[in-house]
Parts: sequence; structure tokens; C-alpha cells
Amino acid sequence: MKRIIFISCLAISALTSKVNAQDIHLAQIQESPLYLNPANTGFFAGYYRVIAGYRNQWASMGKPYQTMGLSVDGGLFRNRHKSAFLGIGLSIFNDKAGAANLQNTMANLNLSAILKLTAKSALSAGINGGISMNNANYAKLTYATQYNGTEIDPSRPTGESVAYQSYTSSDLGAGLAYEFITDKKRNDRDYITSLRIGVAAFHLNRAKQEFGNSQIDPNTGAPYAEPYRLPTRYVGSATVRYDVPNSKVTVNPSFIYMIQGPATEINAGTYIKYRFKNGTKVTGEKVENSFGVGLFYRVGDAIIPQILIDMGN
Repeated sequence: MKRIIFISCLAISALTSKVNAQDIHLAQIQESPLYLNPANTGFFAGYYRVIAGYRNQWASMGKPYQTMGLSVDGGLFRNRHKSAFLGIGLSIFNDKAGAANLQNTMANLNLSAILKLTAKSALSAGINGGISMNNANYAKLTYATQYNGTEIDPSRPTGESVAYQSYTSSDLGAGLAYEFITDKKRNDRDYITSLRIGVAAFHLNRAKQEFGNSQIDPNTGAPYAEPYRLPTRYVGSATVRYDVPNSKVTVNPSFIYMIQGPATEINAGTYIKYRFKNGTKVTGEKVENSFGVGLFYRVGDAIIPQILIDMGN
């Protein structure tokens, strides 16, 4: 089974809002399952899945936030007669912003083990590991000391002694996901009700974040203070699918809670999808096509309307 999904999103943020996040910030966060939980790797109804995303935010400021993401995952040794199989996936995210193009690129390999507990339930445990690369064009940074009374003059001395640097760090995460599915069988199709809940933790190793060497004593080589470490990001999520019996309507609500250091985020909302037609239940000669609209709310920050087109095969 292949699935092709096209989503259009407009995020409307209050001008006075404050975005509290230290990791890459996504509006359509429920469409990035590997970002939410490594246990989601290969844990879906299909053989493989490809997701690509792009975000451009606050373009009017001249140097907007730009985020690009790509993930690929699928199942290994998957067989309807077996109660367990593996999931494998790769996710890459790149985020950059500002005059110096400060950017972070993360690449992670995901592995999961999915076990069918009963005919209606399954449990997945996943881990991910990879690298995080941070760099910028530090020569483009300007400072208040370069103000000449009229404007910032890049040729004036900065008065700064910090020697900025690029750095690469390791990354490690883990998670669990549980899904329960029931279905009401009809002649035209099976009407599914499902619930998936998950918990995950990212940056378990709390890698050092070292943009400059100003914390190093040049005489002793010892640090002046403990370097900053990236806080662990904890994620809790719940997703429901409900096919309204004897209708062409499906409702997909979701709830996501994240906490990282002092920052928290709550994202909740739902899709409502309408099937143009049902696929043939036995022969598979005809496939389902549906159109959906969604409305999600990032608490205290943004309203996120979405449009979805879902095409079987």
C-alpha cells in the first residue's frame, strides 16, 4: 500500500505571542511522526512512507526562519502471519534564520520493534540516534558597538572577544507507542475506530551546545563554567481515528504535549475527512479518495487550519 498526502497550511499567529521552543518548531507537527516519537517508525498501515515539509515564517523581517524536513520509514520482515516485525527510518531536518544564517541540521536513524499483542492491539518500542550540526556565517554578525550615530557600520570594530565556532554533537532518543483498533464490518467497507498513545524523550544524552570558546581559560585550558547542555525534550501524544458508521466521514482528532526545559507546548485539533468514494473491499480494483479539512490550535500561540487530500494507491 502506498499513500500520497498533500497538505496546505496557513498558521495565523498573534503578534504579541511568544514561541516557547528550543527544538525545531513545526505547525503541522502531527504530520511529522518520527519527530514526535521514534516508536512511530514503521508503525502504520502500509509498506513505506515518505514525508517532506517546508516552512518559511516571518518573511517580512528580512531574514525569516526556514525549516526543511524529510523522513522515510517502513517495515522490515512484515508478514500478516507473524506477530512481530521491525521498523526502520531516516529523518533529516534543517533549520536556519537570521542575518548570519544560523542553522542546525539534524540527521537521525530510527529503529523500532512492533509487536502485535492481540488481533486488535499492538505495541512499538523505538530508538533513534544521529548527529546535530550547528554553524553560521559569523562574519555577518553586527553589534551595537558598530553604530556610528546614524547606522550600523560593519567596518567598525566590534569590541567582541568571542571566537565563534561551528560544532557537531551526538543525539539519542527513545519512545513507546500503543495502538488499539476495532472495526465494524459492513458489505461496502470496514469502519475503523482506533486510538494511539505514545511517550518519547529526545536528546537523552544532553549534548553540549558550544558556539564560542569564551568559556575556556586560555592559560589553563579549563572551562570557566559548565557549558550549556541541550535540555531533554519529552513528548506525549494521542491520536484517534473514527469512521462514522454507514457514512463517508472520518474524524481524526489529535493531542500533543511537549516539554523541554522551561518551555512547554500543547497542540490539539482535528481533521474531518470526506470520502469521495469507497474502495472495493475484496478485489481492490477501486481505491478510496478523500478530502479533509483540519483545524488545530497551538495553545497561546497559533491557529493552524489545514487542507488534506488523501489518495489510495
